[in-house]
Amino acid sequence: MISTPSIVESPAQKIAFIHVRAPREQIMQMMHAGLSELSAVLRAQRIRPSGSWFTHHFRRPDETFDFRICFPIEGDVRPEGRVENGELPAATVAQTVYSGDYDGLGGGWGELHAWINEKNLKTRDDLWERYLVGPDSGTAPSEWRTELNRPLA
Repeated sequence: MISTPSIVESPAQKIAFIHVRAPREQIMQMMHAGLSELSAVLRAQRIRPSGSWFTHHFRRPDETFDFRICFPIEGDVRPEGRVENGELPAATVAQTVYSGDYDGLGGGWGELHAWINEKNLKTRDDLWERYLVGPDSGTAPSEWRTELNRPLA
């Protein structure tokens, strides 16, 4: 389900983002709408993302999600609608890659958190998922890859 976790240094990244708060049952709808809006603004401003899109969660989701839908960018985006400029700060993170359909992401996070607890590591409240290979790639769900990152305190 996940690759062997490791501790890595994640550099600071400039981002264009949309902040979303949503109940669990609306998360997919809100994520798709936000990603479409963010992508349209970047296209209109002729800004190419410098990497894969990701979601930066301010805390582990429960019945509600509080997160930013993000694209890494090199310059700045002109704020428009809900789209803003920001930064994902540099961090030392516990990182792994989950393989499979998005329905299994909770289990992948569970495996990463078990590894973190086994190593007696302390974490921050936030976390992020970087969508490396997904539905837009045309590959089968079993081949989707999502990088899981949990910053260490």
